[in-house]
Amino acid sequence: MANVHKRKHPDEVLEQIRREERGRLKLFIGAAPGAGKTYTMLREGNELLQKGCDLVIGFVETHGREETRKQIGALPLLPLKEIEYKGRVLQELDLQAILDRRPHTVIVDELAHTNVPGSKHRKRYEDVEELLQAGIHVLAAMNIQHVESLNDTVERLTGVKVRERVPDRVLNRAHEIQLIDTPPEQLRERMRNGLIYRPDKIEQALKHFFRLGNLNVLRELALREIADDVEERLQHYQQEHGIEGMTGAHEKILVCVQYRPNAERLIRRGWRIANRLKCDLHILNVSVRPLPELAAQERKKLQVMEQLARDLGAVFHFCPTEGKKPVDVMVSFIKRHRITQVILGQSARTRWEEISKGSIINKIMKDTQFVDVLVVADGVENRD
Repeated sequence: MANVHKRKHPDEVLEQIRREERGRLKLFIGAAPGAGKTYTMLREGNELLQKGCDLVIGFVETHGREETRKQIGALPLLPLKEIEYKGRVLQELDLQAILDRRPHTVIVDELAHTNVPGSKHRKRYEDVEELLQAGIHVLAAMNIQHVESLNDTVERLTGVKVRERVPDRVLNRAHEIQLIDTPPEQLRERMRNGLIYRPDKIEQALKHFFRLGNLNVLRELALREIADDVEERLQHYQQEHGIEGMTGAHEKILVCVQYRPNAERLIRRGWRIANRLKCDLHILNVSVRPLPELAAQERKKLQVMEQLARDLGAVFHFCPTEGKKPVDVMVSFIKRHRITQVILGQSARTRWEEISKGSIINKIMKDTQFVDVLVVADGVENRD
């Protein structure tokens, strides 16, 4: 069947021009520390340097690994910025020095790193975003467990809570992603040989994060993420060239959240569905009390949910009930915004409350048309 082409909207043309003016980001992703991300990135940097590219190292972390240090080779290193914090002098990437120097390409390691207070940006990926906006190309490295939308999955499957995270928008805007795929058995062998951590940390790492099961899970997540990335780039190519037949063109996802522990997990689950369907994502918090009357803990939770929604490119809505039933506010929102899929956490009500007060899920399905409802289990075994 012949491809069907359509004329681009002027806004789409302007967005394409803006993308072409930005710097290009290449990400080197591994399943775990020691996979060889920094090593491979530095090796590519040297190849570019030999071809005459104006390339510098903005920040690199060798973790004391000699083979990685050797890969720096002839690459010029820009001096790091010194920042005094709590009586200590710490070193960070010097963002302004790179902007003033304006190299063609800069190497930035440890993308998920949190900057020292006093830096221009809180996170290193925000430094990279500013460099890209200035038209500077970036080679950067990170591990798969730092991807924001995978945070809950990583914790559930490995038991490890990852604190430093990178929003998925950074990966989505990358022009190229290269997976450094190292078999788990080889990673464990490198660990035993002292090629990843210091001798005093080896045994603990092998029994915890570097367990064979953990490494297999992380490797599978990395492989799946790259496979999804390939599919998304194909769809983006079709969209950019006006080839119709894209999925999700009329889909709209709504995630309903309260102040419960599963709120962030629900938002991330919604983002992954919306991202695959290439559709809008809305996050709705229906509150029986107006904002000024919320407890301090509820306000803090609300801020966390709103920030996560912004990081994932979703639209956050806070809707007081103003005397209405919460479910009626939800139904009204669904109709007004033409939502097609709703994601809810497992109800906090007991079975008796469901019978006596009515099921929120049943009410939504009864009062709306052509709306799918996905209920995400929260791990509570018994609600009777």
